[in-house]
Amino acid sequence: MVYFLAALTGFLLGSIPTGFLVARQRGVDIRSKGSGNIGATNVFRNLGWKAGTFVLLMDAFKGWLGCRCAVFFLDTSTADPVLLLIAGGFASVLGHNYTPWLRFKGGKGIATSAGVLIALTPWGFLMALLAFLIATSISRYVSLGSIMAGIVLPVAVWGRAEPKPILYICILMGTMAVIKHRTNIGRIIAGQEPRIGGAKSKGEGEKTCR
Repeated sequence: MVYFLAALTGFLLGSIPTGFLVARQRGVDIRSKGSGNIGATNVFRNLGWKAGTFVLLMDAFKGWLGCRCAVFFLDTSTADPVLLLIAGGFASVLGHNYTPWLRFKGGKGIATSAGVLIALTPWGFLMALLAFLIATSISRYVSLGSIMAGIVLPVAVWGRAEPKPILYICILMGTMAVIKHRTNIGRIIAGQEPRIGGAKSKGEGEKTCR
């Protein structure tokens, strides 16, 4: 029961559609702009760096808070604290990706996953962030940076000999990040994915969503 409560709390926190709400405050339906996603990347492209940065930080905070709120259930339970954190954190990512407030259409969970990693494994977060920065700076594809972060994450955690449950959830989150960017992979191969600072592609805009 306590794991369910932790997961429910995390899911509800993660389901808050930050990007949608920020854009709506400005009279914009972000779902009708750019890629149509509600995450920080699309907000950044359409509403500017201030709004995009705010959404990025708040989406990450949702993931971190989803983990930390699980700690409150420890006082009345003998549950494994690591599993509680994982339940709350991963549920917050699912809430972000499939928010019920927008008919279960949300973002891609990269920023929210980052917040979870900060709470669960700072080392894994730093290595994933480094992979993201290197790949993005070289290729100028935000989506490729997110994909590389998802690939590097479980490897970095495995090399650090973290507890097995943390390794498993990192494998799951890394896999989810790659799968969520499968359409971006196709556009990169086809040469249709827009780069940072470059013109938009012939097709739709980049669909990387934080």
